[in-house]
Amino acid sequence: MVKAFLLLFITWALTACQNPDVAKQRLLKPDQQNFQAAHQLSTQLPTQLPKAVANNAVAYLQVDGQDQFYSFNGLLAGKTHQDITNQAWVWRHGEWQALSVPSAQPRVLAATAVSAAGAVYLMGGYTVAADHSEKSVPNVWRIDAVTDQWLALPPMPTPVDDTVALVYQDRFIYLISGWHDVANVELVQVFDTQSQTWQQATPLPLPPVFGHAGGIVDNKILVCDGVKLVVAGEQRNFLPSPACAVGTIDANDHHLIDWQVIEHHSGVAHYRMAASSHKKSQIHFFGGSNNPYNYDGIGYNGQPSKASNVLRIYDFNQQQWTLSDSDFAASMDHRAALSTWYGLVIMGGMKDPQQVTNEIKYLK
Repeated sequence: MVKAFLLLFITWALTACQNPDVAKQRLLKPDQQNFQAAHQLSTQLPTQLPKAVANNAVAYLQVDGQDQFYSFNGLLAGKTHQDITNQAWVWRHGEWQALSVPSAQPRVLAATAVSAAGAVYLMGGYTVAADHSEKSVPNVWRIDAVTDQWLALPPMPTPVDDTVALVYQDRFIYLISGWHDVANVELVQVFDTQSQTWQQATPLPLPPVFGHAGGIVDNKILVCDGVKLVVAGEQRNFLPSPACAVGTIDANDHHLIDWQVIEHHSGVAHYRMAASSHKKSQIHFFGGSNNPYNYDGIGYNGQPSKASNVLRIYDFNQQQWTLSDSDFAASMDHRAALSTWYGLVIMGGMKDPQQVTNEIKYLK
């Protein structure tokens, strides 16, 4: 075996010397190549979730060079309040493994997850009772990426669900707007993973929303769409909010954000898109629905919601949008997309007609 390995290495080295492009290709990180080449470098990537689930919190990181994908909570295929789950899964070493979830973590929808400083953080969500009453939960957990141990952290000052969570400097987690019990909040709550403390940042200048989407590149945040609450007398209406804002985090004070409203991608808001940063200067938004809906996929207007397959790309350098129909099946009910070496990854959600799926998409 040793001789065979040495022979293989010598053959590759001679080839690389004769063709410098070969050596360069081997040294490049996957995110510097196209999707197909990066995909070939990974021998084991998940193609399906262990169960069909929508509105699940997702996260991704690498441990010792190994990919780890996470899925938490969400809605199972039955789509009733009894189908809300607190199950958690991690993909590592080529298989899905169930995580042991603390009893203090309830079955919730619209939780959010991120990875920062080598760990995964799970935050918020809302419970649904048999009478359909909902309650935002303040829970914050740190899940160790090696031992899988859950550590309860200081709860959110204002519990929110259906928020956008973004990580700055691999340390600060920003929770932007979202739903709190009976209404949306304009708050931008910041959690410091080092000091494990909460502070407030400059509020979002748009109408407060839930089910919006966003991403971050360096110190620039982009947030779009979602659902706003409009109260007229005793009538409470949940309406699309076609609006986008870019926020620049101050280099000297991460609590200060210079928000600027920018041109909308299409004039039509989409609810629960999958979004993340991509290609160093872009935020990609995929899917969602133009008809805001309750957790079962039926719109607040009583009409079944249809999913989108449109990819909406904002480039910070060019300061413009590009929209295109993707080659992927339309889907909605996402918490976020995952930015990985292999492109953007979308896990679970709903596809038409309001069908919970276990599909995993890899977008270039």
